Amino acid sequence: MITIVDYGTGNLASITNMLKRIGCASIITSKVDEIARATKLILPGVGAFDTGIRNLANLGLIEILNQKAIVERVPTLGICLGMQLFMDGSQEGNLRGLGWIEGEVVRFNPQISQEKLKIPHMSWNYVSPVKESKLFADLQDDPRFYFVHSYHVGPARAGDVLARTTYGYPFTSAVERDNVAGVQFHPEKSHKFGMKLLQNFAERY
Repeated sequence: MITIVDYGTGNLASITNMLKRIGCASIITSKVDEIARATKLILPGVGAFDTGIRNLANLGLIEILNQKAIVERVPTLGICLGMQLFMDGSQEGNLRGLGWIEGEVVRFNPQISQEKLKIPHMSWNYVSPVKESKLFADLQDDPRFYFVHSYHVGPARAGDVLARTTYGYPFTSAVERDNVAGVQFHPEKSHKFGMKLLQNFAERY
């Protein structure tokens, strides 16, 4: 059973439907007691950084998420905004993030690109793992995923970078530290590649 955290930011039904297709049971919840019983967590999300953190705080979920992910080391997957909230903070807002992975969320910078960038980055794109991970196990060569974002993470430690993608310049598109992993793209919208990644999280992580 995978517990999907509902904090008011995201199309949760798409994740549930993709998990159902691979035969994985899941629940969507914003209740502390249900999250406390979770054996695996997905923190999804779209939208603004401060809105996401504020919603988690208003629902009283930050303490239980810290307990599950950091203390109990429950396998946790962040998707899009969910991954960005792992960081210390964001150029998009003023509030502190969860701080599970040191670094900052930054806006795409057209000035360091040799091509004219359309922001947000909204397209299918290749993802290149830079280290081995169960999350990317047995994926076909040159896996492609669907992206919609204007900001990307900048981890402080190179060891936390799991994968990179190029859009004008290379950026970090997935992170991983111990039991916590995050992806900037949307596996629930990425057909066979996304299905395999979620299956890896469900069965191998």
